[in-house]
Amino acid sequence: MDCCCLSAVWYFTLLYLLVHCLCFIFADADLTLLWSSVTGHSPETKLRRLVVWVTGASSGIGEELAYQLAKCGSRLVLSARREDELNRVKRCCLERSNLKEEDILVLPLDLLQRTSHADKAKAAVQYFGHIDVLINNGGRSQRSLFEETSLDVYQALMELNVLGTISITKHVLPYMTQRGSGSIVTVSSIAGLVGAPLSTGYAASKHALQGFFNSLRIELTEYPNILISTVCPGPVQSQIVHNAFTEELNKPVNAPGLQEHKMATSRCVRLMLVGIANGVKEMWIAKQPFLFVYYAWQYVPTFALFLTSKLGRRRVENFRTGLDADATYFTKAKRS
Repeated sequence: MDCCCLSAVWYFTLLYLLVHCLCFIFADADLTLLWSSVTGHSPETKLRRLVVWVTGASSGIGEELAYQLAKCGSRLVLSARREDELNRVKRCCLERSNLKEEDILVLPLDLLQRTSHADKAKAAVQYFGHIDVLINNGGRSQRSLFEETSLDVYQALMELNVLGTISITKHVLPYMTQRGSGSIVTVSSIAGLVGAPLSTGYAASKHALQGFFNSLRIELTEYPNILISTVCPGPVQSQIVHNAFTEELNKPVNAPGLQEHKMATSRCVRLMLVGIANGVKEMWIAKQPFLFVYYAWQYVPTFALFLTSKLGRRRVENFRTGLDADATYFTKAKRS
């Protein structure tokens, strides 16, 4: 190969790497998910008329999922503890879409009441005939230091986030294996992949879900048309911090903090639906620099540990002094 050919190869290689670096700098999701958003199926086409059961549908990501799924023409099962809030979400779905009253089932659900889950799943299947997609979105976060936190809080996090989610999945999956198709999508977190200060119990619960569904996916290889997908959002604008556990079970969060520095809920949900429509098995969704943290933990964990420890120390210090831990954490992360 002559010098001109070698120069051309190097030129196009460098150009290729430069384009990918620029894309990554402005990315808000992993490259597989972003590629699907450009070249894959649209949710409006793929999810139309599918029956989608959303837990935690009364606020935050779950509420936005309901709205965007309604616009896609999906038929909905909306579940959470607060029936009045679910009815409000249902009314908004009907106002924003072409769905009819009978296309949305309000099904109150408490993830802690596991003995009721079989009947809830049966009710959803009897109403629509089947369930195409289960989105495990229900759960609570945490905002407290380990050394100050009661063990009761850790038990509650595991009961709700892990066992509640597994229980619903256990009662829905047989209907999907019987039909040979379906999707089980579980909202995990960046804390399911990365350690998170002030969220030891929450991170533990999300790590548990990652391990459970990664293992379940392998068990279900004989059902190639059943998708097991986990979603790992970074910080997203929602009410999850307002409802977070603190050091005691019934103690509310003092100052939930500002939301404007976080990803818009609508963007997060849009990317989730793109992933579901295109069968993405794990979705990383976050604004920079948090998306970089995902990749760092995946490919250079020693460096990632150094970086997150540095940022986490500042977050703990701010929490101890009563400052907005999240806002200052984001500011420090961007400077780093």
